[in-house]
This record gives sequence, C-alpha cells and structure tokens, in this order.
Amino acid sequence: MSVVTESAQKTQNWNIDPMHSDVQFSVKHMGIMTVRGHFEKVQGNAVTENGKLVSFEAKIDPASINTRVADRDNHLRSADFFNVEKFPELTFKSTKIEETGKNKYQVTGDLTIAGKTNPVTLDVELSEAVKDPWGNTRTAAAAHGQISRKQWGLEYNQILETGGLLVGDEVKITIEVEATAA
Repeated sequence: MSVVTESAQKTQNWNIDPMHSDVQFSVKHMGIMTVRGHFEKVQGNAVTENGKLVSFEAKIDPASINTRVADRDNHLRSADFFNVEKFPELTFKSTKIEETGKNKYQVTGDLTIAGKTNPVTLDVELSEAVKDPWGNTRTAAAAHGQISRKQWGLEYNQILETGGLLVGDEVKITIEVEATAA
C-alpha cells in the first residue's frame, strides 16, 4: 500500500466500509462489571479537504446490537432502551470540527437516539489515505467519547439492595471506521 499525497486529494468524499468498521460501547453493570457490546450495521460518509476532516455522518441500525447475550440484546431493542420498532436508526451528523493536532480532531455533532437529539463531542484520529492492493483509496478514523444515557431518555434501571443501580448512566463509545474514496 502506498500513502496518497495531500496535494492529490483536494476535496474528497468517503463512504464508510461496513465490513471494516465497528461501533462499540461499554457501560457498568451493577457498578462492578463493564458490559461491552457493538452494533453490527453502520453506514455513513465523510468529507476531507486537503486531507483534513471537514464533515462526518453515520447511521447505525440499533436492531443490530450485539452484547453476546440474546436476552439482553432483545431488552436493549425494546421500548425500555432503543425502541427499535419506533426508531430504526441512530444517527450522528457533525456540526463543528476542530483540528487539535496532526490528524487529530474534536468532532461535535448531533447524536439522535430513540428520537431524541443532543450534541456530543468525540475525539477523532484520522489516518493517512492509502491505496489498497485493488487500487481503491482508503482512510480510517478512530473516535472516542462518552454520553449520559439519561440525556436521551434511556432511563430504564433498577435499584439494587445496596442502593446502587443495575445499569450505569455513563456510556463509553469507541468507533473504528474504514472508508473508501467515493
């Protein structure tokens, strides 16, 4: 693979390659264990100008949630959480992108979950563009952030006899996407 030079890039549209992308999350269970999961279906696009990220959009199918426990996944699909029958997409659309270093950004955007939209900021690192063995131009991005479930009305919980909560409020998000030049 060879690195694609910035001078050859100018404005470039990118499509997320769902086969080489993953949207992961983690949340505390009973305050003692971290439960991890991911969404198996993601699509989206980005735009770069001279190799710098200028916009990003993603759509996630919440019915594709996988935490490796079928009963938990079905509960997460229910009206207690994502309500996938009524809200079949989670979306993110960038509203502000600030460069914080070489190939590093703070990306603020509107995240819509279960019909509620709130701003969220993610730390993003963008790779250099490369040519793959089949002649396609590819890039990748890794994003990290966290949200409060309550901001999106995802308030289902149970109080434990110790006074703690069954499901933590803070959800950590990790997104790894690979994209091809459109």
